[in-house]
Amino acid sequence: MRRPDKNMIISFLVLSCIFLLKDPGMSQNSSVFAVRDARVFDGERVLEKAVVVVKDGKILGVGAGIPIPEGASIIDGSGKTLLPGLIDSHTHIFPGSLEQSIVFGVTTDIDMFMDVNYMKEVKKLQAEGKNTGRADLISPGTLVTAPGGQGTQYGLPIPTIKTPAEAQAFVDARIAEGSDFIKIIYGIVAPGQSVIDKDTLAAVIAAAHKRGKLAVVHVTQYKNAREAVEAGADGLAHIFPDERAGEDFVRLAARRRVFIIPTLTVINSILGIAVDDSFLNDSGLSPFLGPADISGLRQTFPASGSMKYENAEETLRMLKVAKIPILAGTDAPNPGTVYGVSLHRELELLVKAGLTPAEALAAATSLPASIFGLKDRGRIAAGLRADLILVEGNPLEDIKATRRIVSIWKGGALFDRTAYQKVIEKQKDDEKKRIKAAPAAGVEAGLISDFEDGRPSSKFGAGWGVSTDSYAGGKSKAEMKVVDEGANGSKRSLLVSGEVAPGLPYAWSGVAFFPGAMPFAPADLSSKKELVFWARGEAKSMNVLLYLQDKGFMPVYVPLKLEKEWQEFVFPFADFAKTDGHNITGISIAAGPVPGVFTLQIDEVRIR
Repeated sequence: MRRPDKNMIISFLVLSCIFLLKDPGMSQNSSVFAVRDARVFDGERVLEKAVVVVKDGKILGVGAGIPIPEGASIIDGSGKTLLPGLIDSHTHIFPGSLEQSIVFGVTTDIDMFMDVNYMKEVKKLQAEGKNTGRADLISPGTLVTAPGGQGTQYGLPIPTIKTPAEAQAFVDARIAEGSDFIKIIYGIVAPGQSVIDKDTLAAVIAAAHKRGKLAVVHVTQYKNAREAVEAGADGLAHIFPDERAGEDFVRLAARRRVFIIPTLTVINSILGIAVDDSFLNDSGLSPFLGPADISGLRQTFPASGSMKYENAEETLRMLKVAKIPILAGTDAPNPGTVYGVSLHRELELLVKAGLTPAEALAAATSLPASIFGLKDRGRIAAGLRADLILVEGNPLEDIKATRRIVSIWKGGALFDRTAYQKVIEKQKDDEKKRIKAAPAAGVEAGLISDFEDGRPSSKFGAGWGVSTDSYAGGKSKAEMKVVDEGANGSKRSLLVSGEVAPGLPYAWSGVAFFPGAMPFAPADLSSKKELVFWARGEAKSMNVLLYLQDKGFMPVYVPLKLEKEWQEFVFPFADFAKTDGHNITGISIAAGPVPGVFTLQIDEVRIR
């Protein structure tokens, strides 16, 4: 639902360079091949023991008695299922994204907001038939947002809209840039952000329809969703977990023929629900997941107590009963998601929410192809492009079978997963060879600071410092000082005060301790299991953050609820992306992301 901050983008682009050290590429064994005796899910129905013949990148025929041309390469499909290439209906694309998507069978990414220049570059390659070795792209380019709204905070200037009168010119400008559809932000993503009003929303939707373009509206709450449907939206990006939909809303959505992209994967992350180890260790996925992927999948947003996942699931069940089209999308690369692989988790979550496996597969193949006008893909039928995935087993009985990929073809060309796997193996080897963090001198005693000497000093490490979002372009402020009176009758404690400013989705302000010899140098604290401290204060939102060497400058969050009286807090390291504490670069206690003034008083900080 939210896009990454500037530092996450930079980190991702660096990782993309690693992915592209070797282009996995495409290979073609023969211009004619056939998959024989496979179970075929053609995007809508199942054919048992069918033959699919491909010639010159297109499907020549499908059926039980289809003749196989002489000289064709033959692939044995016994015990396997052939699927259309998967379509992820909600991503945000950067260099390297499309290359990673195809590794997991996603042959088309429907982006929901990206850099226009990169969009044009990719589309030029697609038009020239040169977009090989990666997924294809469908995109709106720049989204429709208000000044100071979602999308304006990443350091790249983008156009914004204020009034209904600007709508047609704004939409026409996006279409001139190459937008395939119009994406509209209607709902607050981060505290302090602006949003267009309902009249402007309706005007933009009407302008898009006048030019024959779909209008997809990003919503965050039930209220936003209702107003978007009333305004004429074609589709909703995200299901809303703040409350369950009413029957009248469902009837309205069905009458208006609205589709929805629930993005249950990122809804989990928004609610602080992490990907479980069974997914990360799945034998069909793990050989293609590098250290950065594992780190990204284990991350979540700070949990929100005001929303419930059950609301999203129950609403989705109601929408299904009303036969509202449901599309599979992940919102990668937000915390808890990774390109390609997360679509397999989304399929599992859709089935858990009440879709049949066949309905979930259609949500990732024929339905998005039909809705977004991709007439050459999404199904296995004569005359269509041969975007295909062959998997072991039967995903129509067990949706997890989509993870056991045998082969991937895009436009009839076989994708070389082996080359990509070698890149991942090198990343894993490099990770093992990294210099391990040295145990912090003085860590044995466990005490970090009691502030009794009247200074913000520490018993080991580089000490304490103010930490704010200023280096990410934010305007939050903080100051710290040692004051008289501490916890448990001690003489002194550390007082931190300041203000979290609006404008960034990850705005923060607080204090940080650096356990290494210098700020952000890694330290091995694995001889201890938990962070313990006493604290009191007031803040609209507060978190404890752990910075880990393998996550760069993207911390792992755990919420902290302060009271006006002193309390002891205990945070196991394992709560922070299941780390064992061997490579901690920073420990922070900070207010945010909700804007507002705060006070934080801490004492007797230790690890044990």
